Amino acid sequence: MINFSLTNEQVAIQEKYRDFSERWIKPNALKYDKLAEFPWEVVKAAYNEGIVNGPMPDQFGGNGYSIYEGALASEELGAGCIGIGICIDANTLALTPMFLAANDAQQKKWFGRIIEEKGVAAYALTEPNAGSDVAGIKSSAILTGDKYILNGHKRFITNAEVSTFMTVFALTDPSRGARSLTAFVVPTNSPGVEIKPLLQKMGQKASVQNEIIFTDVEVPVENRLGDEGYGFVIAMKTFDRTRTGVAALSVGAARTAFEVSRDWAKNRIQFGKPIAAQQAVAFMLADMATDLEVARLITHKAAWAYDTQQKGFSLLSAMSKLRASDLAMKIATDAVQVMGGDGYSTEFGIEKIMRDVKLCQIYEGTNQVQRGVISKAILK
Repeated sequence: MINFSLTNEQVAIQEKYRDFSERWIKPNALKYDKLAEFPWEVVKAAYNEGIVNGPMPDQFGGNGYSIYEGALASEELGAGCIGIGICIDANTLALTPMFLAANDAQQKKWFGRIIEEKGVAAYALTEPNAGSDVAGIKSSAILTGDKYILNGHKRFITNAEVSTFMTVFALTDPSRGARSLTAFVVPTNSPGVEIKPLLQKMGQKASVQNEIIFTDVEVPVENRLGDEGYGFVIAMKTFDRTRTGVAALSVGAARTAFEVSRDWAKNRIQFGKPIAAQQAVAFMLADMATDLEVARLITHKAAWAYDTQQKGFSLLSAMSKLRASDLAMKIATDAVQVMGGDGYSTEFGIEKIMRDVKLCQIYEGTNQVQRGVISKAILK
């Protein structure tokens, strides 16, 4: 028989992250939405309480969580604030290529550095003309003696301006295109690295994104992750592990939007009774509750499939990111509608959730790209 209940250990993870979210993330959500700056105080607290790098092994400063357990944790972060949550989870994204492809010496060096500094890393993949189309990357890293010379332009890079180092993807032989895509570790303070001013966004304002210009940056051969030409595989394997995290963050934000609007509707009196007693509103809340459950279930199944290496786990990863973020956007939009003017105001934070969730439909491969991945898989 299928068992959907959590183990005692998994409940403890859920409670740990929920408690952190209640104490650190929710009280600071609106503050950092207004400041639009990296929430160092929250991230440092997360390090101190063992919240960062959950799915990484213990020896790499993580908690050794499975992807399923990581999804439980990410839901709680998203319930507090996706913007702050992604500041924490994006670190896992940037470190995953190292977990997948680095040798022992590289792992000891770079994981050791990030743990010692209690810092963050950045995942430098996207470019002005290569967003979801990873094969369109033009940045190059040409081997010259015992180093690579890196040149290129990256865009929408999360944590860039606050990062200790970046995982950068570039072509080692531009004539071969994506077949030469290779991953490198590049310290952010390297000569020739220019971080452009913070990009202004509609939502997730606590999470900082920047453009990066690389001009003749010298990257030692020992900073290459895996073999030349293995970068595309590393990038895709990374997304297989992390897309359920985006789905889980979406579920968390949707949960908060639903709970706040539900409680508001139970207490808002119009025409002599709570508006939740009006069928039109009650049915909206019923759909929101159902959509939330659907989003959580597909996220959990995708995470379970990855952990147990089920056939088609990559497909489920794409499905979870697609469906959870789409449903979260619908739930957040409906929450604003249920609450009317209060939902549209900044006082309750619901319009913020709507703005924040929108980006979950865009990054780590737009939902249109996910549909392309899914349709290709089911029609072959």
